[in-house]
Amino acid sequence: MAPRSQLEITTASVLRLVKEEASYHRELQEQKERVKKLESQQGGDDENKEYMLKQERLALEETKKVLPSLKQKIEESIVKLQSLLTEEGNKGPESNVEHINAAKDAIAKARKAEREIA
Repeated sequence: MAPRSQLEITTASVLRLVKEEASYHRELQEQKERVKKLESQQGGDDENKEYMLKQERLALEETKKVLPSLKQKIEESIVKLQSLLTEEGNKGPESNVEHINAAKDAIAKARKAEREIA
């Protein structure tokens, strides 16, 4: 089996980063819901509730901090992928159409995810 090309590797990287970003957004929603639930609870052990609330808020803030850098990584990967796509297209008949289509699809998925999140 031939080694994977830079185009294939970068395409896979973009797709992985998009999945990772979606996962962080799901996690963010879940954490917001847990904080809301803890805030609305009545009675019980106040010390434990405050501790749990503090921990959930901390986790929520940490998740929020990850998203901007992840978005930047996705943008950088897309730029690199577009450059590799251009190089592959310039090969003419030697270019791998399957890899080109996969790269274009990965860029489209990244842009769609970007619009859905914004």
